[in-house]
Amino acid sequence: MECGLLFSAGKDSSLSALLLEAFYDVTLVTAHFDITDDWTHARDAAEALGFPFERIELSEDVATEATDRMREDGFPRAGIQAVHEAALEAAAGEYDAVADGTRRDDRVPTVSRAVAQSLEDRHGVDYVAPLSGFGRGAVDRLVETHLTVESGPSERIRKGDYETELRALIESRWGAGTVEEIFPEHEQTRVVGRD
Repeated sequence: MECGLLFSAGKDSSLSALLLEAFYDVTLVTAHFDITDDWTHARDAAEALGFPFERIELSEDVATEATDRMREDGFPRAGIQAVHEAALEAAAGEYDAVADGTRRDDRVPTVSRAVAQSLEDRHGVDYVAPLSGFGRGAVDRLVETHLTVESGPSERIRKGDYETELRALIESRWGAGTVEEIFPEHEQTRVVGRD
């Protein structure tokens, strides 16, 4: 059974791939807007993990609406959520199952039962969230054992997910200061291989 796993090259989506590989033919899928070429980091991480890689291009309208919402709200939550759901929709048209690396304690993105059920019913796919029962501590311990990870500030660690492109779009529309206002400084991870 073919499974398209939304992949950022971070530790959550990478660990999800390891958990799913015994049950599915997993392809790591990066959704992008073709704003930057930062998706290449995700491609390289997928190769290092030994999984096939695919890019799915989302509509520019999705990016515009998400960045408008982020600017209006002053934080990224609703915009990131909208893009994540659009990425799941796009992947659902290509695979028997779609998955992501959302954890039990994630604040964003999250996938409610209603959204998951709707996705499954409309597209005839299975939605799988292998980390939905795991908290951050459990994920970190598993990652330490099974993955090689780089970490650092989000400006330095380019993972290859749509957040990087959304930041670039915000900067081009409203300037670097708006990016700093919307996205708080935080630590990112990028997986570079298996242990």
